[in-house]
Amino acid sequence: MNLREIIDHIASQADDFLAGASNRAEARAGVNELINADYFSLTPAERQTVADGVMAILEDEGFFEAEPGGGAGDTEEDEEE
Repeated sequence: MNLREIIDHIASQADDFLAGASNRAEARAGVNELINADYFSLTPAERQTVADGVMAILEDEGFFEAEPGGGAGDTEEDEEE
């Protein structure tokens, strides 16, 4: 099974299944839930690799920026204020 394809597939759906996620922790939980449901045959190590890969893509694409669907106020600096 090609993990890169799974990572890309999940990341491409993120806008839909993570629409209500307000921060990175919620997003990671949603990603893990999807992996567990749709890719249950993966080993725990493969699941971790996929989750990390999806989160990295979302970070690179600015998914958590302060805009609809993003995690506004989700930085350490914001939490300290």
